[in-house]
Amino acid sequence: MLHPVAGYGREPMREVRRSAAGEWQARLGGLALRWSGAEDARPEGDGGTHDRFTLELELAEGRQRDLVLELGAGPLRTPAVHPGRAWAATEQAWASAVPGLAGTVAVRDTRQAYAVLRGLTSAGGGMVAAATTSLPERAEEGRNYDYRYVWIRDQAYAGQAVAAAAPGPLLDDAVRFTTARLHADGPGLSPAYTVDGRPVPDQHPLDLPGYPGGYDRIGNHVNRQFQLDCFGEALLLLAAAAEHGRLDDDGWAAARIAAGAVRQRWREADAGIWELGNRDWTHSRLICAAGLRRIAGAAPRGPAAREWSALADTLLADTGRRALHPDGHWQRSPDDPSLDAALLLPPLRGLLPADDPRTRATLRAYTAHLTDGYYAYRFRHDDRPLSKAEGAFLLCGFVTALAEHQQGNEIDAYRWFERNRAACGAPGLFAEEYDVAQRRLLGNLPQAFVHALMLEASARLARPEATARTQPRPT
Repeated sequence: MLHPVAGYGREPMREVRRSAAGEWQARLGGLALRWSGAEDARPEGDGGTHDRFTLELELAEGRQRDLVLELGAGPLRTPAVHPGRAWAATEQAWASAVPGLAGTVAVRDTRQAYAVLRGLTSAGGGMVAAATTSLPERAEEGRNYDYRYVWIRDQAYAGQAVAAAAPGPLLDDAVRFTTARLHADGPGLSPAYTVDGRPVPDQHPLDLPGYPGGYDRIGNHVNRQFQLDCFGEALLLLAAAAEHGRLDDDGWAAARIAAGAVRQRWREADAGIWELGNRDWTHSRLICAAGLRRIAGAAPRGPAAREWSALADTLLADTGRRALHPDGHWQRSPDDPSLDAALLLPPLRGLLPADDPRTRATLRAYTAHLTDGYYAYRFRHDDRPLSKAEGAFLLCGFVTALAEHQQGNEIDAYRWFERNRAACGAPGLFAEEYDVAQRRLLGNLPQAFVHALMLEASARLARPEATARTQPRPT
């Protein structure tokens, strides 16, 4: 049966007819529909309307039949798509879009991660955070979200991963989308946008049953948040492009906008990487400092580079005074002494060297208190065991692999990488979380930032860790 509907089930197929060539044609919402290869299908429906097709097929061994469904905003081209030519063109296009990635760990899975990121990226350069919506992270807890939008942070993660593995069009896409949003919104940059750069709609329910244990929820409340770390991630992305000679004048202008926004807003409380209540999140300020240092190092020598480097020093010094735990590790915020996986990221981005006592103390404390069996968790929600509060966060598992690699602990780095690489479904796709006890994926999939960090870890673990650059070149 073929039963296409639009508008989340509200708009059935209409104007159904069969052409002289035996193709079924119809309208579906604002789209034109054509179904080829099914000339003997039966149109069916209720109340005298035809909104679905039924087709019975019997194929002898070794025979095949191609069914081609086409959708288009305008008139569909004539003649209909030829299946053989379409398959050949598709294979050729994907072969040219995904590089060989021979210099990485687990090449096959790494190429698939790259292909997933490419598939999640729109023609305008925006990469959606996930291809699905409203799949629950925990049944009946209301923790299911619509991730079919472009998160600036996730876009930056993907761009940096591609820069580490195979700089090319996907890096350019990330830079293009992020640059356009910085030029348009400046210090008012939103954490997320639609794929065409518009505001994300407010979160609201649908009149649909939804996935078992989940809710019929679309839109996202992120549209009302300020997340300071987005500016730092944008600077890291732009710096990665500059280091590969892929940043144009618009990109450098965007870097100046992002650095100016950090200068203007770094003292404001923000929702942070995990989109929680507004606080002076340590990660937000440290990742902005990392971005400033990285872009200063990539910039031409001059006043701008000196200014960005000095601002990075200011953020690091202030955060060090206010958010360094008495035990020597970074804490979540000045008023929250607990640990957070996000605090492993700033040293990986070059803010502090691997042998800095704060870097080492943070990694030791994190692996001791927020990991279990080479699965990683974001932070401690309450007194429950980690796996009872939420699933293992696969992004954090790959980040831990990178942190161990930075320390030169190659065996542990590979253990982290392999354990989290295995936490996928049969198609090799990663969700945001993994339920260790029940061995199942949790939340929307494929989750872009997990594939991005898997790609980056695969690239970086394949080569010795270089000493992190902590200062821009002399100006």
